[in-house]
Amino acid sequence: MTIRILPAVGDPDAARTVSALLSQLPDAEPAPAVADSTALVDALAAAAQGAGAPSPAGPAAAVEALPEVVLVHERIGPTPALELIREVALRFPAVGVVLITADAGPALFSAAMDAGARGIVGLPLGYDELAARVQAAAQWSAGVRVHLGGNPDAAPGPSGTLVTVTGAKGGVGTTVTAVHLALAARAAGRSVALVDLDLQSGDVASYLDVQFRRSVVDLAGISDISVRVLQDAVHDHHTGLGLLLAPEEGERGEEVDDRAARQIIGALRSRYEVVLVDCGSQMQSANAAAVELADVALLVTTPDVVAVRAAKRQVRLWDRLQIRKAEETTTVVNRLTRNTEIQPPLVAKATGTQVARTHVPAAFKELQPCVDAGRMQDLDGRSTVKQALWALAGELGLVDAPAARQGRGSHRARPSLTGRRRKAIAAGAAPGSGTGPGPAPGSAAGSGSRFGARRGPAAAAGGPGPFDPAGPYEEG
Repeated sequence: MTIRILPAVGDPDAARTVSALLSQLPDAEPAPAVADSTALVDALAAAAQGAGAPSPAGPAAAVEALPEVVLVHERIGPTPALELIREVALRFPAVGVVLITADAGPALFSAAMDAGARGIVGLPLGYDELAARVQAAAQWSAGVRVHLGGNPDAAPGPSGTLVTVTGAKGGVGTTVTAVHLALAARAAGRSVALVDLDLQSGDVASYLDVQFRRSVVDLAGISDISVRVLQDAVHDHHTGLGLLLAPEEGERGEEVDDRAARQIIGALRSRYEVVLVDCGSQMQSANAAAVELADVALLVTTPDVVAVRAAKRQVRLWDRLQIRKAEETTTVVNRLTRNTEIQPPLVAKATGTQVARTHVPAAFKELQPCVDAGRMQDLDGRSTVKQALWALAGELGLVDAPAARQGRGSHRARPSLTGRRRKAIAAGAAPGSGTGPGPAPGSAAGSGSRFGARRGPAAAAGGPGPFDPAGPYEEG
C-alpha cells in the first residue's frame, strides 16, 4: 500500500529534514511540505473537493483523494498545533495526524491524543520512530476509510497472502516447492518474501546460492519491528525475492518462539503481497504459529507408504494441537509417476485433506544440475518440474493464468521423445508410422500424446486408462 504523506512544517530546516527522512520510507509518497496551518487545511480541502463526484460516489472519492498521514510540527502557525490537529481530525476523520514535538512527555501525549492525533514523534527526528508512527497512522487511516466507504477493497492491517509449505517428512521436496512458488509469484509481478522457518536445518540459502549474515533470529528479540530493522534482516535477492533466512547455527533457532514468529510474519505481510514460509518437516512453536496464521497451508508428500503415513501423522498433530483442521490443509503430491501405486485420491482419503489438482512429476535429472550448483532459479523453463510447480502457483492464486502457463508452449508443442518413442526412432521407424516398434496409428503415442501407449486391459479395449491424461509423466 502506498502511503501518501503531507507534512506541515513551518521551519525550513526542519522541513528539509522531514522531507529527507520521508523519502527513505518504503512505499511512501511524501508531498512537498506546507508552511502554515492555513495552507494545510486548504490543501486538504482542495484534495477532497477536487475528487468530488455525484452521490453516492462523491464521498468515497473524496475520502480516497486525501493523504493517509499528515505530519504537524509543534511550531506550525498561525493556529497552534493542538488546535490544528483537532480541526483536521473533525473535518477529515480519515486522515491520521502525527505530531512532531520536542516535548514527548505524558502530559503532551495525553493532550495530543485528546485532540485526535494518532501518534507523537520526538525531536530530533529518528528514522525508526518516524517510520513506525507513520505506518501505524496509515493502517489506522485505511481501517477508517473502509468504514467510511472509501476504497472498500482495502483492508486494514496486514494484507499480504501467507502461504506455508510443510513437509510430511524430510526429503520430500519442501524447499524446492517453496522456492519455485515464490519465484512464480515474483515473475507475476508481485512483491514476495520467502522465509525459512526450518530453523535447525533450513536450506533456502543453499538452493539460491546466498551468503548472508542476517537471519530470522535477529528479529526474535525485537518488540517493535520497524521498516529499517526489517530491511536490515531481509536479503534482497537478484531474482527480486526478499529472503529471511534460517540461522547458520541451528541451536539458535530456539530463540524464535511463537510470539516472535507472529510478529515477524505480521511485519512481512504489511510490506509484501505474498509471504512464502518454508516450515520444514519438524514442528516447533514458530512454524506451528505460521501454519495457524496461513491463508494457504500446503503439506508436501511423496506417493509412498512411509511419506503418506508421515503426512497423516502431521495432520493429526495439527488437529490435536488445534493448529489447523485437515479439511483446511492442501496436500501436494510430489514425484508422482504413471506407475505409482499410491495415487492422489488415495492420499486424500488417507490424510483427510484436500489434494491439489496439480501434481509434481518425478524428474530429479532435471533438478540435479541446479541443486548441485545451488541455483534453483536457473531451472530450465521446459522442465516438467518447474512447469508443474508454476501451475500449482496458478492453482493457489499466487499468479495469474498467463504467468502460470509461462514456458509451457514450446514444451507441449514438441513432445519429448521418451521411452518407446526414443527407441523407435533409434531403430529407424518414425513414431506413429505403424511399423517397427513404434505405436500404431490412432494409439495414444501415435496421436502425439506424450504419455506413450497405455497399459492394461482397459487401455487395450479403448476404455479409459488408469492414469489421468492431464497428469504427470516420467522421463524414460
